[in-house]
Amino acid sequence: QVQLVESGGGLVQPGGSLRLSCSISGYTMQYYAVGWFRQAPGKEREGVSCITRGGGTTTYADSVKGRFTISRDNDKKTVYLQMNNLKPEDTGLYYCAAKRTILTVVPACTSDEYPTWGQGTQVTVSS
Repeated sequence: QVQLVESGGGLVQPGGSLRLSCSISGYTMQYYAVGWFRQAPGKEREGVSCITRGGGTTTYADSVKGRFTISRDNDKKTVYLQMNNLKPEDTGLYYCAAKRTILTVVPACTSDEYPTWGQGTQVTVSS
């Protein structure tokens, strides 16, 4: 089965930056659309950013648009989330998730569309 492992989370001050990585193994990566999701304690999981299996199309939540950038390197079997100008409201447990698809379009960036998940990496934005 495909496996996903997130890394790169940590504690950062407001206005700082982090780059999250999602390592994907166990299957041919180019067959998977990938999304980044986050969940704060007591709140619902929300879609942050998603990318097509080929990387040609990306989507972003309005709250992160202009600050976050998703990208993928299929040769390295890794998907990245570059997060700039971080805000306290960005705090949460960040997950990457994958959906196997024969299509090149990105699925809806909602958690129900992505059946395979990593364990998450914590991002805390605080002064």
